[in-house]
Amino acid sequence: MDRRGSAQLKTVTGTVDSVTYRNNDNGFAVIVLDHGGEPLTVVGELGNVEEGEELELTGSFSSHPRFGMQFKAEACVHSLPQTASAIQRFLAGGIIKGIGPVTAAAMVKRFREKTLDILENEPERLGEIQGISLAKALSYSSEFKKVIGFRAVLDYFSGCGLSASYGVRVWRKYGASSLELINSNPYILCDASIGLPFNSAEELAGRIGEFSDSRIRIIAGVRYILLENSYAGHSCLPLNKLLDTGSKLLSLDRDKILEAIEDEPEVNGLYIAKSNSKSYIMLKELYVAEDYIARRLSIMNTLAYDTRINYDDVIDLAEREHGINYAKEQRLAINTALSKGFMILTGGPGTGKTTALEAIISLLEQQGLRVMICAPTGRAAKRISDLTGYEAKTIHRLLGVRPGQNGSMSFEHNELNPLECDAVVIDEMSMVDSLLFEALLRALGINCKLIMVGDSDQLPSVGAGNVLHDLIKSGRLPVISLTEIFRQASQSAIVTNAHRIVKGAMPELSRSFDDFFFLQRLDFESAMSLTVELCTERLPNAYGFSPIDDIQVLTPTRKGPLGTVELNKRLQAELNPPSKDKSEIKTLLYTFRTGDKVMQIKNDYDLEWKKDGEKGSGIFNGDIGVIRMLNRILGIMEIDFDGRLCSYSLSSLENLELAYAATVHKSQGSEFEAVIMPILGGFDKLYFRNLLYTAVTRAKRLIVLVGSSKRIEYMVNNNRRMNRYTLLETLIREYYGNNAPDGASEEDEGVLS
Repeated sequence: MDRRGSAQLKTVTGTVDSVTYRNNDNGFAVIVLDHGGEPLTVVGELGNVEEGEELELTGSFSSHPRFGMQFKAEACVHSLPQTASAIQRFLAGGIIKGIGPVTAAAMVKRFREKTLDILENEPERLGEIQGISLAKALSYSSEFKKVIGFRAVLDYFSGCGLSASYGVRVWRKYGASSLELINSNPYILCDASIGLPFNSAEELAGRIGEFSDSRIRIIAGVRYILLENSYAGHSCLPLNKLLDTGSKLLSLDRDKILEAIEDEPEVNGLYIAKSNSKSYIMLKELYVAEDYIARRLSIMNTLAYDTRINYDDVIDLAEREHGINYAKEQRLAINTALSKGFMILTGGPGTGKTTALEAIISLLEQQGLRVMICAPTGRAAKRISDLTGYEAKTIHRLLGVRPGQNGSMSFEHNELNPLECDAVVIDEMSMVDSLLFEALLRALGINCKLIMVGDSDQLPSVGAGNVLHDLIKSGRLPVISLTEIFRQASQSAIVTNAHRIVKGAMPELSRSFDDFFFLQRLDFESAMSLTVELCTERLPNAYGFSPIDDIQVLTPTRKGPLGTVELNKRLQAELNPPSKDKSEIKTLLYTFRTGDKVMQIKNDYDLEWKKDGEKGSGIFNGDIGVIRMLNRILGIMEIDFDGRLCSYSLSSLENLELAYAATVHKSQGSEFEAVIMPILGGFDKLYFRNLLYTAVTRAKRLIVLVGSSKRIEYMVNNNRRMNRYTLLETLIREYYGNNAPDGASEEDEGVLS
């Protein structure tokens, strides 16, 4: 882990002359260091540095064409200032609450070089200075000890070759107990709120002591496996699979791991469940979420008053007013939404979901109900708002997301502060994961109507769970499926081919359509070249599409010759090449520069944004934006996410990727004027039917498939869905018993999906 052994790294020492920029959330800073009497600009994760502080920095020199010589610090050790003048500058900078320039000068005048020692060990002596009471003196001392403790944590991580951002997160969570807790259990650093990789914690544990077969290490390994699998969508794992994986990770016998798991699992943040004589294990927070969803829906089912009124007359009136003839399935959906407490409305493209939904919202409002509409992403919310004419918000914004402890998710609206509404409509329900759906249900009044709209054939959520799939498969909730393709939609090859794909039939590739094209290329280079040419020249010239705003390249995978990494590099070279007028910064994977199209790849609830005078927080996994400003010397950039302007520190680049090309999974909930999708080679397990279906249905006006017809045929025939291990379906059936709603099918109990 320690990077200091690298030959190219150098060590410099000096006193902090000035702090140009500092991000207290991750420790990133830009400073000017007095290095042997010469000013040196230093950038890196330096922690909470202050003027007058002495630093020992390990890193490398680089020359910036505009800002000159810089030192990129990889490790930083803080030393308290030694001289009286340096101590006065240090204290005058405001590092200790209540001590400003005047008080700092008075303290140093009285105690000179002993000032900091007095502050830490004999604070009562500060009372010798006029205006400082004993209470103030003790308060100053307490604050100073916090500063010392924080610096000690940062130095500890720096000495281990680890990012200062981990130190910031640890201090925020554990405070003055941080180092004591780490030394007793280094695996606490693998917690999701801190995020240290398990192998790094293993190396750290090796430095501290013997943990090889300790219960601490075993539980940490189990939690790490469950956490990593939650990122792949699994809310639980079969116990046998967990034990096999754990045995390999920890190099221990399965029995040893099982013994540790079964010893007070809930104390360790775990939960063991049984279904059909099989045991499953999950993180406690995911069990709580899925258990709450199942219980809450069963209570809503019991309390929701079914009027059993036939609303055909009302629907007839709506048809006359709007000049629309609703299909039989649409009328059933509208009737169900008006008469029952909750409902799932599902259907593919062109089947009239939006038309039915617009009627539902209108008629609910005519009944005097307060209706709120939401979707998982900003793009999805904007889309449903544009289509229906009703205001829609993201679920996070509706609930009032606010930063929780250590970047966790917290909302203003919950059981104690429910939403003031009578009906909530959720669009793109397939994208909603277990934790987010739990949060939404907690914010609903017990009599609030709930209408869930989505396409069950699309990919499941990015987060853990398979909520829409499990709700439908449970057979306990009212589900209306729209299957009829309307005449106008049937003229679109995007729509007709999407329905062919979902039914297991090949899309029509040989015919010429206005909105659906297939261009065969059988080697990677020609497929790559054509994809780039289509995005940068042919589609913009023929249709007037913007390569940034209108066209999206989608691919099944990140890796490989046609994965997002390689596609993004080629597309960036054509669409946003290097220029003297554009600032840029290089990372291990990408070079980011002003004007680049980028995507957030991890939920960050703390990031603040501004839009038209409004302020908010939270940028989420899959959000796409454009870098409007990049300032290397200040270590910041500004990204425009559909009008939301957000400032990033350059140390946050690990949560960004270029987005000229994106995976199909990341495109969920979005629609693009034109989609280009290369399909050639790749891992079989990533090429399946509903991934192709999801990609095709992202295109609004045009889709171009580039590659092999045989590979497309393989995807159509491969109906291996994104199977996930979840507990929700089983819990719903358990809480509902045999009370299935009218029209819902009874299914046999099955293994967890």
